[in-house]
Parts: sequence; structure tokens; C-alpha cells
Amino acid sequence: MICNASPDLHRQISANSILQPRVGARHTPIAAVLLVDGQIDHSIGLLLLRENSTPLDVWTTLPVHEDLTSGLPILSVLEHYCGIQWHPLALDVTLQIPSLANIEVKVIPVNGKPGPYSRYRNAPRQGDNVAVTFRDMRTGRQAFYAPGLAAVTPGIRGLMQESQCVLVDGTFWSEDEMIEAGVSSKRASELGHLPQSGVGGMLAVLEDLSADTRRILIHINNTNPILNDDSSERATLDAAGVEVALDGMEIQL
Repeated sequence: MICNASPDLHRQISANSILQPRVGARHTPIAAVLLVDGQIDHSIGLLLLRENSTPLDVWTTLPVHEDLTSGLPILSVLEHYCGIQWHPLALDVTLQIPSLANIEVKVIPVNGKPGPYSRYRNAPRQGDNVAVTFRDMRTGRQAFYAPGLAAVTPGIRGLMQESQCVLVDGTFWSEDEMIEAGVSSKRASELGHLPQSGVGGMLAVLEDLSADTRRILIHINNTNPILNDDSSERATLDAAGVEVALDGMEIQL
């Protein structure tokens, strides 16, 4: 199973033998796709799987399914190719996905916004954006995954504290980053992201976690200075023991 389908999915498949066809040119070992939202950067990669020999198993919340069959109708388009087997994700309920043996999955609504093509862009619904926990039923160890977080509520903070690895929103370093870079007039909070710096920022949240917790920033925008290994911002992360995700990174709980 993969979590989200980014526009560079074809590169990920090329770089990962485990994701490559095994039985015929149009086979894929990707048994399911779970989407945490309906944003383009998390869903457009589904189109790269359109020639699959069997319908794609896609797991989303009801609001995400609505957006991906209307404002950005990727799922509707795929019905003309391989087809879709849609599985609705219930919120705050523990479930098991058949392709993930011995793993319990929990989907938790988080603050954020749907894509600009959604008619609910300015009136977000519960389930537009979710975080996910993956718990190994054999060991009890857990990973927390949230590429989009507009705020860290007490409930989300508790789940992060219970997890041995957290992979969280690293989109922006500062609130006005996009404005200062001259690429947008919008602030991080307007785009549904909590920046790392500042009072109550993501870095402060991560510093409160146990020193044994592996803390990894994901979904990093190209304006974020932490991508520069020699930047002062990156040095701040290093000193705090916070990692920046890399292509091909493997994590063992």
C-alpha cells in the first residue's frame, strides 16, 4: 500500500524495485492507495496507475471522494481506464486494510483546507484533511503520519506522544515564507499549514516529544530554507534532533 500518490510516483516506482511490475507489463504490486486529502500533490499520481490490469483500491474519506469526483475528478477519469474500488474511511475508528498485514490504521481529522477547486474551500468539512496512525499489532509500536497540519490540537498532540515515529507537516519554515519569496500572497496558515518557527510552531511541538521519538519533517515546500543543508534553519533542526525526509528513506519501528 502507498499513502498518497504524488506527481512523481513514476520516479518512485523506477527507484524502488518493490513497486515495479512482477507479472506482466501492466501489473502493479501496489495493492491499495490511501489518500489523506484531495490535494493535487497527493492525488495526481493516481493517473500514472491508469493502465493497471485491475481496478485500483482507493481509500479516502467521503469529503475527499466528493472532491476527486467533482472539482478535481481524478477518480471519475480513472473509471474510463482501470477502474476504481473505493473504500470509505471512517474517522476516529481503528481499521485494517487487507494489504497491510498485522497493521492497525486509524484516521483522525485535522485542521486544514481542501483544494482550491473544492466548493468547500472556504468552508472546510471534517475529513477534508486527516492524519493517520499505523500501529504494528505484534509490537504495539506506532507511526504517526500527517503531511498537512494547520494546528496541533490536544488530541493530535496525544497521538504524537504515543508514537515512536512522527512524520509531520514540514511545508513552511515561517508564516510569511511564500510572501517573502515573492511566489504567493498567502501565509502558511491560509494554506492550511503550521510553520516550523515561531511561538507554537511545529518545532516547539516536536521538542516536547520524548527524546526517543523519531521526528521527521515531510511535505517540504521548495521555498523552505531547511532544504539547504548549510542554512541556519537546518542547523536549528539538527540541534533539536529533527530530521528532514529524504527520497528513499526507510524507517523501521
